Amino acid sequence: MDPATLSPAALLRKYGLRPNKSLGQNFLVDEGALRKIVQAAEIQPDETALEIGPGLGGLTRLLARAAARVVCVELDRALIPVLEDLLGGYPNVELVQGDILKLDLEALLRLGPQAPAYLVVANIPYYITSALLRRLLETAHPPSRLALTLQREVAERAAASAGELSLLGLSVQVYGRPQVVARIPAGAFYPPPKVDSAVLRVDLYASPAVPAEQIPLFFRLAKAGFSQKRKTLRNALAGGMRWPPGRAGETLAAAGIDPARRAETLSLDEWRSLTEVVQALSPHDHEQPNQEA
Repeated sequence: MDPATLSPAALLRKYGLRPNKSLGQNFLVDEGALRKIVQAAEIQPDETALEIGPGLGGLTRLLARAAARVVCVELDRALIPVLEDLLGGYPNVELVQGDILKLDLEALLRLGPQAPAYLVVANIPYYITSALLRRLLETAHPPSRLALTLQREVAERAAASAGELSLLGLSVQVYGRPQVVARIPAGAFYPPPKVDSAVLRVDLYASPAVPAEQIPLFFRLAKAGFSQKRKTLRNALAGGMRWPPGRAGETLAAAGIDPARRAETLSLDEWRSLTEVVQALSPHDHEQPNQEA
């Protein structure tokens, strides 16, 4: 029997496998949901698609019909034989076993000055969301866009505007324009997770919204501002940046920001203005090491 015709449960039984909870495996198997992701990605015939976590290959087969080349990175060694059987009929699919957080993206995708554009499609387990986003957004040769299936709450946080902005949202919006383009119910997965998901599309800018030399300071300030959610920016920055409260208040005022506001109310432009003021008033602050968001 053709493995592609088997249900997810039957397919896993055929290979003696079960979903790996430690890897956050919830396989997206609903055809309608899979088509939504491909539609959201707007794949062009000459593009390369990097798929992270192909799972049981349902999305991979659709990507293979739309893209010139599909590079699949699967962490779980046990799934490789399954994917080899399911994807054997697609010559434009390359299957790689490895950890996307450790692999050399430039070598993997054969990137360079003349390399064609590529995009990333992924169904991301919650526990690696922040690390993977940093990896993709901060790489030397970033993709043109991302189409990511995330927990719905996480996707909405990434796309939030000022008033509900989080450190995650700010971290994404420095590099591109995010939007939630589809919602996927828990029942579209096998086994179903406890929460619904959403497809987040991020169209990356040609260059970040913050000058490259200011990015370490920008994120240092943002991390300090968001570190104590119930505190005003004056107090949060004083604690996170190890400034006296008076200095924090004066710096915010110089940037045109009310020191009594809270971090989530600031727009990206206001965070950028604050960074510029701090760099001008305290030129050595930007030399301190960046802290991960």
